[in-house]
Amino acid sequence: MSERCPWCGIDPLYVAYHDTEWGVPEYDPRALWEKLVLDGFQAGLSWITILRKRDAFRAEFDGFDPAKVAQWDAARVERALLNPGIVRHRGKIEGAVKNARAYLEIPDFADFCWRHVGGRPLVNRPATPAGIPTESDASRALSKALKKAGFTFCGPTIVYAFMQACGLIDDHLATCPAARV
Repeated sequence: MSERCPWCGIDPLYVAYHDTEWGVPEYDPRALWEKLVLDGFQAGLSWITILRKRDAFRAEFDGFDPAKVAQWDAARVERALLNPGIVRHRGKIEGAVKNARAYLEIPDFADFCWRHVGGRPLVNRPATPAGIPTESDASRALSKALKKAGFTFCGPTIVYAFMQACGLIDDHLATCPAARV
């Protein structure tokens, strides 16, 4: 019998995210940056909180256009802090601006991320949720590379969640119908 990964529960938004996005390989550099920023905002919160606010984040963060976000000044950060539709955390908002600037310095962000897994998804098929780690050698290496490039809110646990979200690492349970390999 196929059983979906239990972390998404029965919330329709969460189930749809699990079934159509999580673990699907993402190669678009801008989409990768968006997911990294959102995973940074998720630190200390549940992913469903971020998922429910994703549209508001997209609106506030100029469609997650790194070139636009990189131009934000203190007044623009203050404006974002007034938006109740997003997570209003000064450090995370300022971190997103810093990450946009760092992103613009990397010629090919998709290649930058994917080379840490040899250009192909690392597929795990844990039997139970207990078999899913919170970080790995690959997430530690990518975290270190991101920090060296000037990124923030990118520790190995955040990066592991990002890698799962973007399909660099596929941790769908062996019983999950969304398992792609």
